[in-house]
Amino acid sequence: MKVEIFDYGSDETNYYVVYKVTGLGLDEEGRLQGNVEGDVDIKNDGMYITTHFEEKYYPFGSDAAKCRIEDFIAREEIEMTVYLTSVLEDE
Repeated sequence: MKVEIFDYGSDETNYYVVYKVTGLGLDEEGRLQGNVEGDVDIKNDGMYITTHFEEKYYPFGSDAAKCRIEDFIAREEIEMTVYLTSVLEDE
């Protein structure tokens, strides 16, 4: 399984991160689709999970994130990988 941040951003009230997940089998996609938090969209090139945040929890909103965005992106990708792995193990 490979997790990448596909998109992230915010508008006046919506803070979001879109994760692109590849390398899953159809069984794994099905198990995740019904059990992860967020909006799930399956396309030919992978599974896209959109997670919405309150402003205070948005991982890319701090000044530190703006200075070291690559570090924050890597951390979010690792955290999502761990989360998805735990969901698959619990199923």
